[in-house]
Amino acid sequence: MRLANGEGLVGEQSATRAMARPHASSARARSRRETAISLLYLLPSLIVFGVFIFYPLFKSIYLSLFASDPFGLGRTPFVGLRQYEIALKSQSYRDGLGVTVLYTLYTVPLGILIALGLAVLANLRVRGIGFFRTVYALPIGVSVGAASIVFLLLYNSRAGVLNYFLNTLGLPSVEWLTEPRAALWAVAILSIWAGIGFNFIVLLSGLQGIPEELYESARIDGANNARIFRSITLPMLMPTLFFVLIVSTINAFQSFAQIHILTKGGPANATNVVVYSIYREAFFNFQTGYASAQAVILFVIILILTAIQFLVIERRVHYA
Repeated sequence: MRLANGEGLVGEQSATRAMARPHASSARARSRRETAISLLYLLPSLIVFGVFIFYPLFKSIYLSLFASDPFGLGRTPFVGLRQYEIALKSQSYRDGLGVTVLYTLYTVPLGILIALGLAVLANLRVRGIGFFRTVYALPIGVSVGAASIVFLLLYNSRAGVLNYFLNTLGLPSVEWLTEPRAALWAVAILSIWAGIGFNFIVLLSGLQGIPEELYESARIDGANNARIFRSITLPMLMPTLFFVLIVSTINAFQSFAQIHILTKGGPANATNVVVYSIYREAFFNFQTGYASAQAVILFVIILILTAIQFLVIERRVHYA
């Protein structure tokens, strides 16, 4: 009797496993099918990323291991990391890194603060605020090249509008693009203006995502506007601010068009950022291998800065 019961129990378990196998196999087949469909949808993006991001990246790493001939038409035998060593020991390259860091410090904090102030004003519920939101966001629709041409006219030392206003106020004219101390600030002002549109839209969307109930509760408790902004708005906006900080820093390190149009790295290399140095090495000196080594170093620097920002700043970011 016990044996019969045992055999019956074993038989039931075997039957259960036999019934479970088709379900498990169908689940695996369904999972593989869903994965294949997902990859099919992602295929266009993967192709674009592969052609325009991953292939140039690996190609630059490959080229950096070879030295170009004097005419830039071919490559000499493998030189390994020699060009990285040359770049890191080069005083001009280190100066370019210093200019890039200074340019980033000029543009990123001011750009975020100005965009944040405009976003707070545009978040007010008053009549006609839609017009001001449109005006504040307009720079995002202007290309950097077109904006650089306009600012080139504004910075003209003789006929520029900026010097006209300075002279009207009794102040001397400024050589915006030929004075080393003023040139980097001139480029930075253009970059801040060009980036305000994107930063404003992102920060305004973050502000509008904050629940209104939090503000109403704070006002009922007697909190003033400054306390509300410090205790509610900023903490709730930190994820958006963190995103804007990351993107703005990367864009600052990659700035090129405005510098090429306004100053071409001058005067006296005062605006010769790393990207423009790479451009000159590749297309004027025909040193594609050396330029690729500089580009890879810049990529590593941006990667390290981004990692530091995630490790240090993100700890203070609280996601709702």
